[in-house]
Amino acid sequence: MFSLDTLPYLLSACFIYILVKSQLAIINFLDRGTYTNYARYMILIEGDTVAYFQNFATPMLTYASATVYLIGFSFLLIFTFLLLMYTQNLEVLQEYTIAFVAIYLVALPFYIYVPVPVTGFTLPNVVPLLYDLSPIILQGVTIVDPFLDNCFPSLHAALSAMAMLMVFRTNLTRFKIFSLATTVAIQFTILYLGIHWITDMIGGFILASLSYFVATRYRTSILKLPERIVLTLEKRTDLVDALNSVLLSKKLIK
Repeated sequence: MFSLDTLPYLLSACFIYILVKSQLAIINFLDRGTYTNYARYMILIEGDTVAYFQNFATPMLTYASATVYLIGFSFLLIFTFLLLMYTQNLEVLQEYTIAFVAIYLVALPFYIYVPVPVTGFTLPNVVPLLYDLSPIILQGVTIVDPFLDNCFPSLHAALSAMAMLMVFRTNLTRFKIFSLATTVAIQFTILYLGIHWITDMIGGFILASLSYFVATRYRTSILKLPERIVLTLEKRTDLVDALNSVLLSKKLIK
């Protein structure tokens, strides 16, 4: 199931995960200066339309949505990776990992320089249903989103949509149905739970599409980059060794 061929992609995903968890340290290091709240632009774009999704809120629906948001999302991402590895869909696995890394790399600068607070703490008629469920949930979320302003683009929208698109490149029929249903459910939860704006979701879809296009179109070229870097370093090392040999032969260096 596991092989050295898949190890680089797994390590890349782990690196990005650690990078996101280190967001607060990165913000402090970069000293981004005056904090600008970009929620007012979201209000100009869509008003409080997202409040509609809480018109039919019930405790059961809230708990179910929280389960999808917290567990279903993680399961979709992790199981997709493991299933692609187990079924030896290595090309799709490579594309999935490239797109996964690309989404994080593009989203992180937005979270640092264009912070958009969650709807539940911004709009007066939207309740932060997820964070009100338990202090443990709030504490867990703030580990990766210290100020609860990592809204645009939505990683839940981007990563779930990207995973679904990658699954549809395989012949895993039953998992296609599961990934489609889970992805649709995730889009509902991010709006219903008082987390994301509709604009965040659209931004996530755009990011998913772009990362999917890059990963599937340029997979071979991207995978050759590490090899090219190593070859370049080897050539430079050989050049330095040759130069040192010449200098030693002429006794210009000891």
